[in-house]
Amino acid sequence: MNDIFSEQQPIKIAVIDTETNWYNRVMSVGAVVADGETFHVMDSKYYILSPEYEFGGMFSYALPLKNNNQARICSREEAVEELIAFLKQYNIKAVFAYNALFDFSHLPELSEGFVWYDIMKTAAYKQFNYKITDDMDCCKTGRLKRNYGVQAILRLMTDNDFYFETHNALYDAVDELKIMKLLGLPVSVYKAIN
Repeated sequence: MNDIFSEQQPIKIAVIDTETNWYNRVMSVGAVVADGETFHVMDSKYYILSPEYEFGGMFSYALPLKNNNQARICSREEAVEELIAFLKQYNIKAVFAYNALFDFSHLPELSEGFVWYDIMKTAAYKQFNYKITDDMDCCKTGRLKRNYGVQAILRLMTDNDFYFETHNALYDAVDELKIMKLLGLPVSVYKAIN
């Protein structure tokens, strides 16, 4: 068991997702704080970073939220400062992300004080994901050889071929948390990347 999870009772976790612009700079950040046992969302934050979002990106169309109340347009420095305060407010030490190395490398300011865990490195493996069957094409390690992104895994786990990843950082963070809930595994199973 990871020591970080035995330190806090009850366990609270964060799931973070980022979207980048054409220049590979973060243009939006979504974060949800959840109960680490039930995976119920407790709170969330969403930032659109200026001027980064103004350069456009593959998923610029997805930046707005359906209810614009949660979106905060601000500088990267302001967003990071507020995000760190938000996570500390909930005594968050564990940050989860799907393909966590990507988000971790794009948010180096969150490397100190937080341990990052990769959801994909659990969800894509047969030994952890009960929906991956023997007839699916897997590596010797048990990892699916293809189709293990958020969209493919949620389609597999929900039997919903009509689910599409939004590529909005907040909505995707919620979907990544949903994968954790569907897997039904304790947070201590996930592997840290830092």
